[in-house]
Amino acid sequence: MRKLALNDEVLLSIQQPARYIGGEVNMVKKDPSQVDVRFAMCFPDVYEIGMSHLGIQILYDMFNKREDVYCERVYSPWTDLDKIMREKNIPLFAMESQDPVKDFDFLGITLQYEMCYTNILQVLDLAHIPLHAEDRTEEDPIVIGGGPCSYNPEPIAPFFDLFYIGEGEVVYFELLDRYKEIKKRGGTRKEFLEAAAEIPGIYVPSFYEIWYKEDGTIDRMVPVNPHAPDKVEKQLVLEMENTCYPEKPIVPFIKVTQDRVVLEIMRGCIRGCRFCQAGMVYRPVRERSLEELKNLAYKMLKSTGHEEISLSSLSSSDHTQLEGLVTFLIEEFDGKGINVSLPSLRIDAFSLDVMSKVQDVKKSSLTFAPEAGSQRLRNVINKGLTEEDILNGSAQAFKGGWNRVKLYFMLGLPTETVEDMEGIAELSEKVAEEYYNIPKEERNGKVQVTASSSFFVPKPFTPFQWARMCTKQEFLDRAYIVNKKMKEMLNRKSLRYNWHEADLTVLEGVLARGDRRVAAVVEEAYKNGALYDSWSEHFHNEIWMQAFETCGVDIDFYTVRERSLDEVFPWDFIDAGVTKEFLKREWNNAVRETVTPNCRAKCSGCGVAKYKGGVCYENKNEVQ
Repeated sequence: MRKLALNDEVLLSIQQPARYIGGEVNMVKKDPSQVDVRFAMCFPDVYEIGMSHLGIQILYDMFNKREDVYCERVYSPWTDLDKIMREKNIPLFAMESQDPVKDFDFLGITLQYEMCYTNILQVLDLAHIPLHAEDRTEEDPIVIGGGPCSYNPEPIAPFFDLFYIGEGEVVYFELLDRYKEIKKRGGTRKEFLEAAAEIPGIYVPSFYEIWYKEDGTIDRMVPVNPHAPDKVEKQLVLEMENTCYPEKPIVPFIKVTQDRVVLEIMRGCIRGCRFCQAGMVYRPVRERSLEELKNLAYKMLKSTGHEEISLSSLSSSDHTQLEGLVTFLIEEFDGKGINVSLPSLRIDAFSLDVMSKVQDVKKSSLTFAPEAGSQRLRNVINKGLTEEDILNGSAQAFKGGWNRVKLYFMLGLPTETVEDMEGIAELSEKVAEEYYNIPKEERNGKVQVTASSSFFVPKPFTPFQWARMCTKQEFLDRAYIVNKKMKEMLNRKSLRYNWHEADLTVLEGVLARGDRRVAAVVEEAYKNGALYDSWSEHFHNEIWMQAFETCGVDIDFYTVRERSLDEVFPWDFIDAGVTKEFLKREWNNAVRETVTPNCRAKCSGCGVAKYKGGVCYENKNEVQ
């Protein structure tokens, strides 16, 4: 019988004890004493969120294919267990063996969104690992970060020994092999970090020093260890056929956010939206082949018993063989109760045709993302979507039986005017009108159009990384303008409007473009009780505001200040493929309201053709 880190008394006193006991279907079991490297893979949020993260599932499967490595999972304990663990001095443990994380060789933490930063400190704290890398000894695990937020790791750099920049399948094995070799001969922690820094894609923060100008901006950031490179290069997989993918993903005992098989059909996006970090740093587009996708879908559904499969990508409509895949899934699993979900589809006849084949229209709503209320602003952000596209798509959807539509927008985008804001209400009204243009006898009940707006946060490695960001009050004023206009619409009873939390957005903006000085604020906020900040019921803005004041860090410096084109950014040491020259060109195109064609229509010279793969080389003869 497996030993558990938590006794029955504790398990019976907390919500969802299944979050902590492991033992799920397809969980990997090994004898920890028979492996050379123990790796604790952590998602710093609650189990239900972390179990839905594809990146960890891929690395978990990949690592455990090696006989000399045992990869286990760790999640943030929910607030009820957090309290008990502190009171009873129970160290944070891994799901599989239930052993303390402190006994592992590595603690790998996925950085999926900025608002999990205090949870990272919770994980280190409960694991009894010193928060600061400089305070760790030979007995502590190597703490490594990876994921989207590692494209600006500076606001949390002091808490990590190293960061992996890019896709995990490329150099992780080389990193583990170096560790094994140095551990075997009794080498030191510093020796390993120096060896790691020589591997492409690995960033060791302690090997770099930063100088600041009098105005607070960065003067320069230089390596102070001979093993550290000037530039850290993003790692990416070029041939998706050769990558590891979990054919037997873990099946949780409890309902999680993505309670289904997730099939990654491609990486990257051809569209080039100027606000989207993922669309820039995951370039170029690389597809999985139809045959591999068919094979994976069949094996994953069979090994899990799930009744739904989600086709995952940044823009599913752009997979060249999507129709063939959907047709296969429908024919293969017809009558077997398998649902197919297709997030990230564009508004066009092809996508609607595909959706009509896989969705029960009585149960589902359609989601479109115009992002901006006016065509002018959609051109600014390079959305590549016209009002005609949106209205035609809506009309076809309504004729196909749908009667609920969700529209996603952003407020606070660069160059935004009152007309753009009111355009959100006006576009929502026009979508509703398309429904009432259908003869009454052909309608499917009442129409409901829900418009939601998040607030714009400029992100590193996007053309908008130079943009100013709105203040909390400016965001709320914009939402008020939209809300007021919504109530003036003729079909207002069919329209709903909601918006994101403004204070949370401002904080995200600081953490997204912050430098190493922001780390002190994160630590101060954590020590004063900030935790689970991405959960609105647990977010306490006053704790953060006090932390900024205590640490003497100016929020406006990181948010409302527009950057000059020659400013040195905290993330400039990373080579993410897209060049700064391209991003500047796109920033200027945004100001001029000029649309840049998608990657398949015309190469825009972003820089990623240097990788010699993916969409850049689909038509090799055309590449100059």
